[in-house]
Amino acid sequence: MDTAQLERIRKGSGFFAALDQSGGSTPKALAEYGVEQDRYSSDAEMFDLVHAMRSRLLTSPAFDGSRVLAAILFEQTMERDVNGVPTSRYLWDDKHVVPFLKVDKGLAAEQAGVQLMRPIDGLADLLGRANHHRIFGTKMRSVINDANEAGIAAIVDQQFDYANQIRAAGLVPILEPEVNITSPHKEQAETLLRDAIAAHVKTLGEDALIMLKVSIPTEPGLYGELAADPRVLRVVALSGGYSRDEACARLALDPTLIASFSRALLEGLTEGQTDADFNARLDASIEQIYQASVHKGSAGPEGQ
Repeated sequence: MDTAQLERIRKGSGFFAALDQSGGSTPKALAEYGVEQDRYSSDAEMFDLVHAMRSRLLTSPAFDGSRVLAAILFEQTMERDVNGVPTSRYLWDDKHVVPFLKVDKGLAAEQAGVQLMRPIDGLADLLGRANHHRIFGTKMRSVINDANEAGIAAIVDQQFDYANQIRAAGLVPILEPEVNITSPHKEQAETLLRDAIAAHVKTLGEDALIMLKVSIPTEPGLYGELAADPRVLRVVALSGGYSRDEACARLALDPTLIASFSRALLEGLTEGQTDADFNARLDASIEQIYQASVHKGSAGPEGQ
């Protein structure tokens, strides 16, 4: 484990950029960027276009370690170059941004109010490649749609089972049991989730390290005790379908959380913008999310 990256994640001020759209979510991300499906006729062409979008963002002068602590990458992004340099090396060496990798393979069908992760086949090989690329940690997402105690327990069990394998490979896992913001019993689901995670954390060794990525809870500070546990390196929050303005307003009220935004970060960026317009828009987005992550009690400046 890179000790400089560890200290940056542990103590740094800023937020995570989630740039890990995979095959299922890429068409929507491209469409929001202004690239419609008639622009590509194969997965290879689609991934070339999304890599061009990500490269434009990563090479922007607005994107660097002064406000962005880490970036979560899709597997194909990890295996590609930015400015002629492997993406993860470019992030750390040029931008001082810590690289993470999405490792899950998507969601299973809903059962007991939740969607577990599909089996992560080939995880050992993927973690080996992540270490080769100097990736610091991983991220894996499952979804909670309702306050079903048994379903939530199954989600947390699965997340920690995979987390143990990831820690054994020398990487820091981000567990992402997302609570759907449209859940009819969102607050109850979040309390059940918090308690299930806390029970698992108590079983970890003193030197174990994990991270959590959660929906912004209805009750600010819900994850405060977990965030204070030395085995929980950081607790980050997803935007979960909220607009950037609403996500930042909610995030700014929670002293525990920093952002790990995807769609909310990219909101308003399009392929047709000039570089000057693109960079200005990205800078405003990064600043708004940074302020909501670092300065609590207000939502920070409005998005442009």
